[in-house]
Amino acid sequence: MQYTLKRIVDIHPEWLNELRQKCFAVNGCCAAVHKELGPFLNEYMYQEALKILFDEYHVPYQKEYYFNVVFHGHRIEHKHYVDFLVNNELIVECKAAEKLCQEHRQQLWNYMRLTGKQLGILYNFGPIKDQSEHYYLDTNDGTMYMF
Repeated sequence: MQYTLKRIVDIHPEWLNELRQKCFAVNGCCAAVHKELGPFLNEYMYQEALKILFDEYHVPYQKEYYFNVVFHGHRIEHKHYVDFLVNNELIVECKAAEKLCQEHRQQLWNYMRLTGKQLGILYNFGPIKDQSEHYYLDTNDGTMYMF
C-alpha cells in the first residue's frame, strides 16, 4: 500500500506537542539503552534491554504484541507481531541496521494500518548515532504524518 507522507507540523502544528508527549518516555528509554549498550549488537539485545527499562520506569507495554489480519472476512492464520505496544496506542518497532530504509518504514506503517494504531516509532539502535522516526496515521484518509 502506498501512503501519502506529510509533515505534521505543516498541517496540524497544534498536535505536535501532544504527540511528542505520548512518545517522551519511550524516546528516553530507547536513548538510554543505546547509550549504555552501544551500537552493533543484535536487535533482540536491544529489545530485552528496552523491556527492562520499561519495567523500571513503569511504562505500560506489551512485548511482541500479536495481531491477526482479516482478509475478505476471514482471519489469516499466521500471527503477526510488533516489537512493543506502549500504552495500548504506540507501536515501537526496533531495528539494529546500518541505517533505516524504506522497507523498515513500510513495515511499521503496515503494522499501524493493520492494527488501527495511529502512533508509531521506528528506532534504530544499530549505528553509532541512534536513529528514530515518529509517525502518526490519520485512519480517516490514510495520510501518514511524520513528526
